[in-house]
Amino acid sequence: MTTTATPALYPSNTSPSPSNGANPFATVTNGINGTSQAIADRIQIVNEQKEFNTQLSQQIEKWGLHDAGFSYNIVAVFGSQSTGKSTLLNRLFGTTFDVMDETRRQQTTKGIWMCRAQTAPLLVMDVEGTDGRERGEDQDFERKSALFSLASSEILIVNLWEHQVGLYQGANMGLLKTVFEVNLGLFGKRDDPTQRTLLLFVIRDHLGTTPLPNLQATLSQDLHRIWDSLAKPEGLGNARLEDYFDLAFEALPHKILTADKFESAVAQLRKRFTGENGTETLFKPAYHKRIPADGVTHYMDGIWEQVQSNKDLDLPTQRELLAQFRCDEISAAALAAFNEDVRTVRRPVEAGTVVEGLGGTMAGWKEVTLAKYDQAASRYHPAVYQRKRDDLVTTIHTTLHPIFYSQLKNLSKLTLAKFKKALGDGLKANTTYDFAEVVGKAKDTGLGEWEAATKDMLSVVGEKGGEWAGGWEEERSTLVVELGHVADVFRKDETTKMVNQIERSLRTQLADPVEVALAKPGLDMWDRVLTAFNDLIEKAETGYVEKATSFNCTEEENDGALKTIRRRAWISLLNKIKEHTADAALLAKLRASFEELFRYDEHGVPRVWKPEDDLDSVFKKAKDVTLDLIAVYAKIAPTDLSLLPTNIPSDDDLPPSFLASNSSDDFEFESSLVLLSETKQLDITSRFRRDADAYYVEAKRSTVASIAQIPYWMYGVLVVLGWNEAMIVLFNPLYFALLLGMLGAAYAIIQLNLVSPLFAVGRTVSGEIQRQVGARLREHFSQPVDTAPPRQPRLAAPQANRYDDEEVEMRPINERVQ
Repeated sequence: MTTTATPALYPSNTSPSPSNGANPFATVTNGINGTSQAIADRIQIVNEQKEFNTQLSQQIEKWGLHDAGFSYNIVAVFGSQSTGKSTLLNRLFGTTFDVMDETRRQQTTKGIWMCRAQTAPLLVMDVEGTDGRERGEDQDFERKSALFSLASSEILIVNLWEHQVGLYQGANMGLLKTVFEVNLGLFGKRDDPTQRTLLLFVIRDHLGTTPLPNLQATLSQDLHRIWDSLAKPEGLGNARLEDYFDLAFEALPHKILTADKFESAVAQLRKRFTGENGTETLFKPAYHKRIPADGVTHYMDGIWEQVQSNKDLDLPTQRELLAQFRCDEISAAALAAFNEDVRTVRRPVEAGTVVEGLGGTMAGWKEVTLAKYDQAASRYHPAVYQRKRDDLVTTIHTTLHPIFYSQLKNLSKLTLAKFKKALGDGLKANTTYDFAEVVGKAKDTGLGEWEAATKDMLSVVGEKGGEWAGGWEEERSTLVVELGHVADVFRKDETTKMVNQIERSLRTQLADPVEVALAKPGLDMWDRVLTAFNDLIEKAETGYVEKATSFNCTEEENDGALKTIRRRAWISLLNKIKEHTADAALLAKLRASFEELFRYDEHGVPRVWKPEDDLDSVFKKAKDVTLDLIAVYAKIAPTDLSLLPTNIPSDDDLPPSFLASNSSDDFEFESSLVLLSETKQLDITSRFRRDADAYYVEAKRSTVASIAQIPYWMYGVLVVLGWNEAMIVLFNPLYFALLLGMLGAAYAIIQLNLVSPLFAVGRTVSGEIQRQVGARLREHFSQPVDTAPPRQPRLAAPQANRYDDEEVEMRPINERVQ
């Protein structure tokens, strides 16, 4: 709402009002702002130029009522000029309004003034009197001030003389009719149908000739007659005066003639305002405008603006506008503090940090912000207060929602990281793990922690999460999917590890059966190899299926893994076979087979070739049989064709993961059965023939060596020629004793296994003798004939070097001894 331009603060007169009697409040101190002087200050809220003073708010704060809420009241006085209105207010409330100089009889109060009562939280308005000569026929200000007073105050004191009762203009009945008629729309649009205003008629200078009840009846009749004559708006034709006003009457004795009675009556009336000594107060909840004290200035400014523009005085609208203005101010102040708190958390959350206890922190911010708003704004128009409160809640939620969403994302990332670590630790901790159990436990733990950390944030917007619940559910669903993806990655890795482990196991288990079968070639060689291979494959597939049940693998994944196992097992078998059918290995096997046939008979006894043996036939048979084995080694061809595996997958049937990890050439099962090409077979045959021919030549030479032996008659010649020497040794005691000693020493040496050590010592000694002799000869022949004077003796160092050389020379001897 806009207000009329307001000049500088109107000076307030703080001097005590002149009066004919002592001011009973002159020395009262209430303690507000330190002294009663601050309370005694008054302010002109509307000046003679009809301008509203917006500095009223500072004055109310100075009076100590800014934070009073609804614990205050407003009283206004209305009446003809020079009827003692200001004097009455000063006597009743201890205010300091200017009073008339009775010797001059002129206008004292100009415009509308306000002051605070001394003994109660009461705002008192002193309104410029009506029917003054200074205004003349200009009744515009009278009407506007009357409307303003009626709309702003809870109790409107109508001040009139006793002799004015029964008069139309003197009792201001004409002005009241105008006010009622113009503003009947106001009273018909009440928010609270029980809300009313008290019209307190104070009859001055009552002499007692006419009893107060008679005066009261006259005024009541006049007011009802005026009310009945009003042109009421549609729908209010049956409205009664009592529906909108309460009437009260009070008579005061003559102020000058009976001063003591006047002061006593004023004191009694004061108690009715303040409720002293248990007196029933005139103020009732129905009279209060429900405007908080800190909004009075804005409220009155809006009313005066409407009065000035000749608009119908719509009090509910003014209350709503005031409530909107003040609630917006209070909401903005509360949000400023709220935004400062949020700023400390927004940056780390947006940077990816998980803030612990964020839900409770946000709920605390919201609670504090709403508490600040409720404390200051709940006193205003309930509908506006609630609407603005809802707007404030929406603003709070809008501000917190990005932080809430970022926190969800951060918690999801943290949960994924913890889930990966939990899976890794769970799979490493035990080699006999149940994959499904490990994944389920890690997933339940991760989701449980995520929900516990995020659900408290939903309490910020309500018990069920409000508009945030949808985002929470969506993020949770996304997290579950991502956890599933991580679990799939781990499952694939573990499946790959298991397949690799099975492959290594098969490779190890295939080594012995292949080596044994290929070492004993024959027509059933490949039957033995394939039988062992099929048994191992069946065990490996069974083991995979049993363990894969805990992996929650799909049928497609299991089928791909089994195909991979079969393909890798077959390739491992081929590699192992190729190791044993390489050129050198195959030739060694062929030689071994040939030697077994050629050098050993059918009983396994080694052959000793004699000239009469049929060497050529045996050699030809052994060579032909061995050459036939080359064809057996050349291709995997079992006698029982059912042993050949039929489920070895081709490249098209394998999963991409296998093809990506194997860069070998295109695989074809039929081609893999061929181990030796035709060219390779011819080369092996040629090389084997040369080896077999060498064995044949060796055998031939052994037969020739057995024929070239010493003739038997030579042994007789040796006996005849050596007979004399033998007799000399046998019959000579010395020679015979020496012979026995030598035979005994030889027996002892043989029994003690000293033959080899003695030979070693002998070789060492002979070698040392030869070295020493050689060294002396080199030394002798290396010295020239010396005719020069004798030289100085050689130093010890060369001798040491010579010994070093000798040590070097000795080193091979020592090594030979060892």
